[in-house]
Amino acid sequence: MTPRRPPAPLIDAALVVCSLFDVWVHFDSDEPLRMTFALVAAFALLLRRRLPLLTFLLTLPSVLLSDAVFAALAALYTLASLTRRRVLLFLCALAFTFSDVTRWPSPAIDLLGTSTLITLTYTAAMAAAPVFLGRLVQTRRDLSLRLTEISEARDHEQLLTAQAALSKERAQLAREMHDVVSHQVSLIAVRAGALQVGSRDPEAKEAAATIRRLSVQTLDELRHMVNVLRASGGRPTELTPQPSLADLQQLVAGSGIETKLRMDLPEDLPPTVQRAVYRTVQEALTNIRKHAPGAAATVCLGHQDGTVRVTVTNSAPTRPGLPLPSSHYGLVSLGQRASLLGGTITSGPTTDGGYELRLELPATGGP
Repeated sequence: MTPRRPPAPLIDAALVVCSLFDVWVHFDSDEPLRMTFALVAAFALLLRRRLPLLTFLLTLPSVLLSDAVFAALAALYTLASLTRRRVLLFLCALAFTFSDVTRWPSPAIDLLGTSTLITLTYTAAMAAAPVFLGRLVQTRRDLSLRLTEISEARDHEQLLTAQAALSKERAQLAREMHDVVSHQVSLIAVRAGALQVGSRDPEAKEAAATIRRLSVQTLDELRHMVNVLRASGGRPTELTPQPSLADLQQLVAGSGIETKLRMDLPEDLPPTVQRAVYRTVQEALTNIRKHAPGAAATVCLGHQDGTVRVTVTNSAPTRPGLPLPSSHYGLVSLGQRASLLGGTITSGPTTDGGYELRLELPATGGP
């Protein structure tokens, strides 16, 4: 546990007391002017945090006129811990050194004398000590602030990572809702519409109409939910468990569409490729039910030269399509899935009034 630092006023008061003790030690009743400057220097330490340079200048006469130098050393330390101007610190240390060596008003300095050089060296070292200590404290404070900034940046990065993961999960959920839930509900709506048209029983017609109406409302609500989820979603990734090529027969059999399935694919394709193939066929059959009622479909799956090719073709519709709500994200989602795997999706009308959807993917499951 980090020890708690004493309050700033208490530290300032302690420095003033120490400075006054230094004045008392060097007190000389015969020299009141020098003692006055020493007292001014001691009480000037109360300004050291707000006006560090002025505080040092107020303590300098005490060094020049008396032996009470504690206040000047404390002021020099404070200035070194607060300023980044190295030239200023050098000049202040130099001023302290010469003020301490000189005895005003009758200075007697012999720069060539051995004793003077020793005294000058000692005084310079004494002036350098608080400067280095203050710079060390400033560096430590800067390092602490930098570590705090790094910690905050790391926390922010973790938050962004969590938000990105949540966005991806929402995008995944939106796609799965569209691919799976919408597929099943639209199938219910189509079957209910067919029952409503083909049944002669009034009660059966009414029940089928109710089922169809509720299915359409459910699809519309699902569309809004998918839009909300996609609004905050990122690029989708795969969820497990997911269907594979083994589920294609059941998908085609339950589609309610006359479909021919021609599959010539190896069984050891990567799971991502199998899921992409399944979702492509599922989306194509869903679109046929919605927009081309009565049309027949042909699903061809092949593998050649390291490329998986899926083609879903339907004939022209034989009756008007049901007005089912659409989220318009089906082909977009398929294109995103194919792009992630290094493949392409193309689609367009055929010459006989039908429609064709084509998927090409690397068999390795990557770009």
